[in-house]
Formats: sequence, C-alpha cells, structure tokens
Amino acid sequence: MPELPEVETIVRGLDQRVAQDTVESVWIGSKKQVLKSTPELIAATLEGKRILRVHRAGKHIVFDLAGEAPPNRKKRPIRGAKLRAEAAPQADSSTAQWIVHLGMTGRLVVCESAAEIVKHTHLIAKLASGRELRFIDPRMFGKLSVHAGGFDPGGVEPLEVREPKFVELFRGRKTPIKSALLNQKLLRGVGNIYADESLFRAGIRPRRRAASLAIDQLRKLHAAVQEVLREAIALGGSSISDYVDADGEEGFFQLEHRVYGREGEPCLVCGSPIRRVVLAGRSSHYCSKCQK
Repeated sequence: MPELPEVETIVRGLDQRVAQDTVESVWIGSKKQVLKSTPELIAATLEGKRILRVHRAGKHIVFDLAGEAPPNRKKRPIRGAKLRAEAAPQADSSTAQWIVHLGMTGRLVVCESAAEIVKHTHLIAKLASGRELRFIDPRMFGKLSVHAGGFDPGGVEPLEVREPKFVELFRGRKTPIKSALLNQKLLRGVGNIYADESLFRAGIRPRRRAASLAIDQLRKLHAAVQEVLREAIALGGSSISDYVDADGEEGFFQLEHRVYGREGEPCLVCGSPIRRVVLAGRSSHYCSKCQK
C-alpha cells in the first residue's frame, strides 16, 4: 500500500497537472466497493468545480474544489446512465473536497480523452482542458468520497510534528513501538516500509514496547522518521508491487532500503543477517546487532 512518500509524490505530480482545471462531467462505474460517498453525491460535488489544489492528508489525496454546481445535469453518465440525473442532490456549498485513498493498487491517471479506458476504471472526470482524470483500481481496496471541507483523517503529520509532541504520543504506550508507529490515529501516513527503516536508523527493535524507550531514544526515532520520509520523497518513494508516480515512473527509494525486504541478507552496517518477525500480522525487518 502506498505510504506517505508515495502519496506525496503522486500529489505533487497531480497538483502540477490539474490545479485550476475544472471538472465538466463525471462518470462513475457500477462497483460500490470503491465508494464511501454515494455516486450521486460524488458527481454533484465534482461537476462544475474548479480544482484549487491537490494535497495530502496522511495517506489520502485531497482535491480542494471551488465553484457553484452546474444547474443542468442531464448528461451526467453515472453508473452507465442507470441513475436518473434529476435524482442527484445539489451540492450544499460552493467549496468542497474530493478524497481519494489509493488502497493497494489504486491509481489516478491524467490522460487525453481519446486514451483507451482500461479495465478496472471506476471514475472518469472530464476536465475543461480536454483531458480526463481517471481512477483505476484492480483490487478495489481504494476509496472515493467527498467532504464538505476541512477533511481530517486523524493523527498528526510526521513531517510536521515537533519533537516534544512526538515523544508525548509514544511515551508510556504498552504496545510494540512498530505497532504504535503504524497506528494512524497517532501518526498518519507511516506504513510498514518506513517504520522498519526508521527503527533501524534509530537503533530500536520493532518488538520493543514503546513504554520501555527512554526519552533520548524517542527523540532519535523522531529524527529518523523525518529523515527517512524526506529522503524517500526526494527519490519518488519506493516502487514495491504496483506503485508508480503521476508520470507512470517508478520511485527509487527501494534501492536505499537497509532492512525492509532484506531478510537473510547481510546488514549494510555490521554484516549480521537481517531478521524478520511478524507483529500483528505484519512483517517487520531488523538487525539484531544494530537494533536493541
């Protein structure tokens, strides 16, 4: 699943391509699994709106929208035109947000309208520029929704949180520190890859109880998390499985992984074999010598 660096990379590419463009019409497929809001509400909210900017909130892609909804919706092709256009609710506000969570295999593609519509395309937003913004998701773990504004997925942004707040979040918790890092209600956007890499740089084993860590260790972990995330963003994220950026290009941070996915390989610092354990159903990779 794309984590903070991958989503941030995608967001920056989308913002460059579609900010200030306007959504003219919306087509939504028949698969309910990808929808958290109704298709009628999604279409009514997006149509006629200008995309002010695209930004990230945790692992979510957020489109800030502005403008009045168009009065005539007769041609909206929602769900193969099976829904009556007059049944679509009017947007209550001139400002709104479109929220996209990519899940494991979701992609947002900006393309020309003549481009082939590939299988597993669940939404097509036709833009005033003549291009189309398409959401594609083979496994349908991604989610589409709209929000009145001020969307907040919970937790704090790891690149923004200050050291004292970070220490406060984790100090005294009885769960393993790896599990705590993955708790999106505490720290949003950090997933399996970057938790493993951050713990390695901080010299902390993933099984350690957060409550057992000294303040200095938590401070070191705070610095490691921010360092790893910034490096990963600079390299376009980690291309594991299906991830590509807004240009369809792979990231390069996977070449910098020191522990993640390297079970049995020698530690790049001490030469000891990298080990793997399972915590709450998730694989965790670490060096038994460098991490205590």
